[in-house]
Amino acid sequence: MNLLQVSAISIKDERDFELKNISFDQQRLQKIAIAGETGSGKSTLLKIIAGLIQPDTGEVWFEGERVKGPYEQLIAGHPKIAYLSQYFELRNNYRVEELLEYANRIYDAGMLYEICDIAHLLKRKTNELSGGEKQRVALARLLSTAPSLLLLDEPFSNLDLIHKNTLKAVIKDIGDALNITCILVSHDPQDILSWADEILVLRNGSLTQRQTPFNMYHYPSDLYTAGLFGKYNLLSFSLLKDLLSFSPPASFTAKNILVRPEHVYITNNPHKGVPGIVSNIFFLGNAIELEVIVNDEKLICRTDAGSSLKKGGQVFVLLDEERIHMVEE
Repeated sequence: MNLLQVSAISIKDERDFELKNISFDQQRLQKIAIAGETGSGKSTLLKIIAGLIQPDTGEVWFEGERVKGPYEQLIAGHPKIAYLSQYFELRNNYRVEELLEYANRIYDAGMLYEICDIAHLLKRKTNELSGGEKQRVALARLLSTAPSLLLLDEPFSNLDLIHKNTLKAVIKDIGDALNITCILVSHDPQDILSWADEILVLRNGSLTQRQTPFNMYHYPSDLYTAGLFGKYNLLSFSLLKDLLSFSPPASFTAKNILVRPEHVYITNNPHKGVPGIVSNIFFLGNAIELEVIVNDEKLICRTDAGSSLKKGGQVFVLLDEERIHMVEE
């Protein structure tokens, strides 16, 4: 039996935004991430799953029982589903240990503090915490109720890299140590791709694609999905013919041939690849990103051979032929 079953959920709000016929299921301990541009309906969907918003049509089933909406019960929400908003609040002038003591009725406190990396914060007051520390305390409060499903709505927003990596480790430990199933919403592709078992893509209130992270990144169904997970190149048919060692399929057209920057290789060997001129160089830390003009077209490439590259210099371009993918507009 599925832990979660979302069946034909639809809603239209006062802004005329519409969530349209959303259906998906989730197995216990399966990690699902939801991606989409701002305003695509991600937060609305999470709140419906949590029982905090009443859908117009459709149903949410959790552990074999229907999740009631706020119009059907006095206190909104489901006792076994926890929702962590990006706009969480903690009471001021309370010590962390006081907040957690009032909330905790289930777990061993020491284990919970260790998992959430907050043991060193217990004597501090909430107004003395950084944003990342407050986020972990708020998460610990939710976990103290022993939920079976945790909904994380943009948990990494406004966090610096150190606190973000700490929270990522905490979220990973939640599933491993507490056997809690999670759904995560994030705008950062690296947060999603490195964590999820499956990814759902929302566009204008509709569920448009469900794939593994590998397939979502390398083989997106359309340009919208491709753009959610990073930069890409669109190749003209004529350039593709020059770059490939074989004739491309006739189904490939001038506007729908996609390849990621890391699958466009550069070499100094004139006997391999097509000549191009480096127009821009960007240092990314673990790689160099290049813009290369080839046959009057701009290609984005990634390489680690930075010291020998010069703006205006000549390079030769190759493609990873197994990573060429045709997408819809």
